[in-house]
This record gives sequence, C-alpha cells and structure tokens, in this order.
Amino acid sequence: MYLFGFKCGCGLRTIPGIIRILKWLFRLVFLLLLVVGGMAVVGYYYPEKFLCSESGSVTADIIVILGGGSHERPMRAIELYREHAAPRILISGSGDDEINRQILLRAGVPATAIEVEGHSLTTHENAEFSLERLRAEHLRSAILVTSWYHSRRALNTFAHVGPDVQFYSRPSYFAYDRKDWVRLGIYKKIRMEFLKLPGYWIRYGVNPL
Repeated sequence: MYLFGFKCGCGLRTIPGIIRILKWLFRLVFLLLLVVGGMAVVGYYYPEKFLCSESGSVTADIIVILGGGSHERPMRAIELYREHAAPRILISGSGDDEINRQILLRAGVPATAIEVEGHSLTTHENAEFSLERLRAEHLRSAILVTSWYHSRRALNTFAHVGPDVQFYSRPSYFAYDRKDWVRLGIYKKIRMEFLKLPGYWIRYGVNPL
C-alpha cells in the first residue's frame, strides 16, 4: 500500500502492537498513580502509621541514640537500658551529645556504658559515623532510638549504610497523640519527614518504604 508516495504497509502492521504497548503503559501508570495516591491519603490522614517504625521487644549489642528531639530520645534509651535491651549506649549527633550524656548519667547509666559520637549533623552522617564505631568494635546488632516520626527514615538509612549489621527501631512516643501535634510543633516535623524520605531516596538511594 502506498500513501502520499510512500510504502507504509509494514508500518500499518505494527500499529496493533504499538496500541497494545500503549495500553500496557497506561495501565502501569494508572496503577502507580493509585499506589502513590493511596500512600498520600494514608500519609495525610494517618502519618503516624507510615512514619513510625517499631521493631517490638528485641535485644541487641548496643543502643544508638540519634541527636535531636526534645530530650525524649535519651529518656527512651534509659527505659530500654533498664529493661536490659542492650548493655551499652552510643550517643550520635553533634549539638546535644553532651546534654544527652548528662541525662543518661543522672538516670544512673554508668559512664563506662556510654559512648559518644559527637560529629554527625544529619541522619545519614549518624549512620555513617556510628557504623564506623560498631564495625571497629565488631558489634553485630543495634537498637535505634529516635522520635517516632523520624524512626522510619532513620531505620532505613542505617540499614542502607550498614547491611552487615542488624538494626532495630524502638522510638520514643513523645507527642504521638494527634492533639499534641500543633501545640508541640510536631506537624512541621511530620511535613519535613515526608519531604526528606524521597530526598534521601534520590540523594543516597535509601528506600523510603
């Protein structure tokens, strides 16, 4: 068959195949939109269900406290230490590292059971610098203690940076109740977490799920 002087029969025979491919791509995009849309709805109405990662009752070689929060993180670590979840505590993060150390000491945690990594400024650096210490001391498991809204990104980041170490998440539930979110400024931190999750995926390859 000739159309405008060009032979196009071969092209016509490929049109049904192209249509099938386009239909398959449309279905795939539609499915992805449904998944993303569903996650967005859950994230908007129930952010605590998505952002909070809890490993349950576990034991490990060491507890790692991540810097930040409103001092609820060292208090949670003290609870776990008293429950014999781990015999040692590593404080990670610059700025409040000495404050967190003093909180632990006042609560009766022996100085010999406390280590401090006071140089990291981000969650990714928390993971990098903490892993250096864990590997140097041949530790194979660690419990991460942070705020509930930060726990998913923290656990995913540590697991990504240190696949040779088993990490667990036992976050603090301070301000977990929705009625406290506005009064304590948690809404802003929740919004930032939803931005940082894909940001860490793009920059570091950390899976946000």
